Amino acid sequence: MDALRHYLLAVQFFTRIPVTGRLAAWVGYSPAMLRASAAHFPGVGWLVALVACTVAAASGTLLHGRPGNALVTAVLCTIATVLLTGGFHEDGLADVADGLGGSANRDRALEIMKDSRVGAFGAMALVLALLAKVALLALLDAYSGTALLAALVGGHVWSRFCPLLLVRWLPHVGDAATSKSKPLAEQISHAALAIAFLWCFMPLALVLYAQGATFLIAGMVGSGLALFWMRRLFVRRLQGFTGDCLGATQQVCEIAFYLGAAAALR
Repeated sequence: MDALRHYLLAVQFFTRIPVTGRLAAWVGYSPAMLRASAAHFPGVGWLVALVACTVAAASGTLLHGRPGNALVTAVLCTIATVLLTGGFHEDGLADVADGLGGSANRDRALEIMKDSRVGAFGAMALVLALLAKVALLALLDAYSGTALLAALVGGHVWSRFCPLLLVRWLPHVGDAATSKSKPLAEQISHAALAIAFLWCFMPLALVLYAQGATFLIAGMVGSGLALFWMRRLFVRRLQGFTGDCLGATQQVCEIAFYLGAAAALR
């Protein structure tokens, strides 16, 4: 029951799926529970991938054989995931781009990242990230519908495991008094990481079955390289990470998974 509560709390925190009323009262809340819910972050990816794949399959069926159907499908499944998550991770990407692009000074960059307004760097990062995501998904769909579905499953689940490694490796440098992610970011145990990896096992096995080892490995390597690049960036510029950094890392690792998977297609 505790594991189910932690999972539902993760769903409540990371998506717009309503966990309200009696269900919310049963789930409850405490900083310790929110910290434990981090282990189920890849499990939230299951739900996001399910919605994306459902929309992609429906669009592919309705528009089959029509010019531009791959592009339309990529746009629709991207819209569906943004609506489901409320743009939670995209917002983090924009804040990080504004902060790191807006000032070379660490303290000033952190101050800019807390500003809810989107600046020029954030807008550019959002546009480029969405364009990259849509273009890669369209490329995968043009190759085959199975490749698209496999990439969506692997990308959404694995990219939500990668930020947890940042929590393990780096200190949290956000404002403890105002950061919603502080309980999540205080620490993560080896046991929690193991649970998070178990959430990834079945989806990655499905990707392996559907598209083969080269496709899966290329996608995971792409995400891994993106993760290490983001880690190096945060260490050099911030000496740690904030909640926005976790969202930005998820987005970059998701796009990198699609890029690696697309590069593996023959």
